Amino acid sequence: MSAQTSTAADCGSSACQCSDIPSQAQAPTARINGIALHEPGRRPDPAALREAAYAELLRQHAVMKGLLPRHTGATAPELGEAERKIIEAMVDGEVLTPQPTGEEGRRYHEAHKPQFIIGQALHLRHILFAVTPGVNVQALTVHAERALLELTHKSAHAERFAQLAAELSNCPSGAQGGDLGWIGPDDCAPELATELFHLKYAQTGTGVHPRLFHTRFGFHIIDVMERRSGRQPEYEEVRERITDLLTMQSRAKALHQFMTLLVGEALVEGVELEGADSPLVQ
Repeated sequence: MSAQTSTAADCGSSACQCSDIPSQAQAPTARINGIALHEPGRRPDPAALREAAYAELLRQHAVMKGLLPRHTGATAPELGEAERKIIEAMVDGEVLTPQPTGEEGRRYHEAHKPQFIIGQALHLRHILFAVTPGVNVQALTVHAERALLELTHKSAHAERFAQLAAELSNCPSGAQGGDLGWIGPDDCAPELATELFHLKYAQTGTGVHPRLFHTRFGFHIIDVMERRSGRQPEYEEVRERITDLLTMQSRAKALHQFMTLLVGEALVEGVELEGADSPLVQ
């Protein structure tokens, strides 16, 4: 049976379990304290539904605080710019963000020194096996692993990397043998930056990495051709940067705790939200 002719209700086969899967129209209406988050049969996707749930939790909290008028409808109202500003001000007033101490900053600096090295850069080349819609990821992985095995074998010729990059890479750099030139931590995907620059074991050595790198773009074979080690700054040089970073982390944790408490105090139906029994609020 083709995708065009299938239905969520029943395909007619006694062996098929598709009749057990609720259709969009059959899915329950999600509610916060009895207020529906969507019209019947028009359930949003999970991410949008959670966003609507958190917005309604905040709106109802603002009503309880006397900051917004009560809503008499059965479905959550759409928030306008004025209502959003009121809610934002409410959250800013209720969610306290602890400021990091100097000792916390020094501990973070000591534990994450590679993250703050100044002037480090790598001369890289790569072969990208792009993960695109519909691609067989397992087959692609096997294909990439075979190429990596060939390049890391002791009999591999120096020019073979450039040849395979031209043949296999889904990156335009393949035309230049995969050469990306000199790049720093801010010039590549965060996943690569962490592996190539920020981890302690990543600070030395050149040559083809013995494993594939997986990023949002796909699988990469990475060859480090040259390194510029850069300079490790003292704490005082990066103190302001670390303070900002820790403040952002503290703010995110405080907001998360605030929202989980609101969830725990509410009657939540038809949508999965993290409740007040979360370890974050202990």
